[in-house]
Amino acid sequence: MTKNTTTWFTSWFDTPFYHILYKDRNDTEAHAFMDTLTDYLNIPESGTVLDLACGKGRHALYLNKIGYDVTGVDLSENSIAFAKQFENHRLRFDVHDMCTPYHKQFDAVFNLFTSFGYFDDDADNLRTIASIKAELNDFGFGVIDFMNSEFVIDNLVPEEVKTVDGIDFHLKRYVEDGYIIKDITFTADDRLYNFQERVRGFTLADFESLFEQAGVYLLDVFGDYKLNKFNAKTSERLVMIFK
Repeated sequence: MTKNTTTWFTSWFDTPFYHILYKDRNDTEAHAFMDTLTDYLNIPESGTVLDLACGKGRHALYLNKIGYDVTGVDLSENSIAFAKQFENHRLRFDVHDMCTPYHKQFDAVFNLFTSFGYFDDDADNLRTIASIKAELNDFGFGVIDFMNSEFVIDNLVPEEVKTVDGIDFHLKRYVEDGYIIKDITFTADDRLYNFQERVRGFTLADFESLFEQAGVYLLDVFGDYKLNKFNAKTSERLVMIFK
């Protein structure tokens, strides 16, 4: 029996298999990035942070641990249900669509680990930038941590098999109509699953255009989690600070 899905980011992210495939993500690197980023932004002690598209809350949990009042939001009900077990008086999680403004303002809004560019409708990408602007207080900073699309495309691995927890994930990567696409096929519990990840291959110039349309100002651009200078050919990340 084959299970096919269409709206990939509302289905794939809500399955346990997504978290199995990506269980080896580097938390040490993520924590160091949060330390470096919050120091750079000079977020006030006990400042408020919105973790936009927070998943199961790995960044939000650490930000709370180092002293911030954190709200994590995500479209995935299962991810938020999992994250809610960690809530406290300064850490909360909520199901929310990032295309629309949240009902509070913050000292910082973080959109991390390429959690942008999923939409088929370009207007939704612009709405998300506009929503981040609305979620910032007068002194707040927005941060989008995106892949460096040019580097990713130049170094794309077309096919591989990744085995995690006894499941063989067959991965195919390619570029089509401006999207970087990953087809994911695997068998689990005697069922064949097919999922697809589709992310727009936004460049810095594309983001600059979105920022201009949304009326936000790009302040700094970095190429990695240590906040080194961005290079379109060699940097792995595209980290943008704006307000």
